Amino acid sequence: EHMVDCVLHFEGQSDLQYRMLRVVKNRFGAVNELSVFDMTDQGLKEVINPATIFLDRYGEAVAGSVVMVSRNGVRPFLVEVQALVSETKTTPRQLILGLEYNRLTLLLTIMKEQANVDILEHNVYVNIVGGLKITETASDLAVLLACVSSLKNHPLPHDMAVFGEVGLSGEIRSVPNAQERIKEAQKNGFKTVVVPKVNQPKQPIDSIKVIVVEYLYQVLQIVFENDALVVN
Repeated sequence: EHMVDCVLHFEGQSDLQYRMLRVVKNRFGAVNELSVFDMTDQGLKEVINPATIFLDRYGEAVAGSVVMVSRNGVRPFLVEVQALVSETKTTPRQLILGLEYNRLTLLLTIMKEQANVDILEHNVYVNIVGGLKITETASDLAVLLACVSSLKNHPLPHDMAVFGEVGLSGEIRSVPNAQERIKEAQKNGFKTVVVPKVNQPKQPIDSIKVIVVEYLYQVLQIVFENDALVVN
C-alpha cells in the first residue's frame, strides 16, 4: 500500500445489481470515498444519487426494520437495518451481516445493563439490506431499535430515520457530519429523525421533526411509548 499512489476496492455480490468502488488511499494519504455503479446490459453506469438505492421497503412499515443514515466517504446513504429476534430453547445464536459481529454482542450487553432490555437469551439476526457494508459506529442506535422492534413486534414509521453511537454507559454519542445526514433524510421525504443531543441542529429544519436523545433508555421510551411513532 505504501509503494503505490492509489488503492481501490471493487466490491459487490454476484447476485446484486450494484457494485461499489471504494477508494482506500490516494497519493496524499488514506481516504474513504465510495462510488456506486449499476450493472446493466451495456456495462457499468454510475448511480448519480445513490442515497436511497438500498431502501427496498421504502414506504412500508414492518417490525424489525429501521432506516439509518449512514455515511461512506462523502456520501450519505439511507440504509435499511433489519433484525429478527426469536425465542430459543437451545444455545442462543447471533448473526450479523454487513456490520462487525463483535459489536452486536457489545450493544446487546449495553442494552441489558443500561436499558433493562435483555435479548441475549434469544436468537438475534441482523442484516444490512442491499449488501452494503457499514463500518461506522453511527449504526449502533439503528441496530438496537431494529432488535427491540422485532422483539416487541412493533413496527416503526417508515418515514423515520435514526443515527447515533451508543457508549458503554448507555449514552448516545455524537457522530460526524450530522447536519448532512439530517438534510439527506429530509430531502428524501422522511418526517422524523432521531439524533444524539450533541448533534441537535442550531436552527429548526423545515418539514422534518428532529428528536434529540441523550441515553439509550430514553430512546426506547420515546420511540416505543409514543403513540405517534408506533405503527399498530
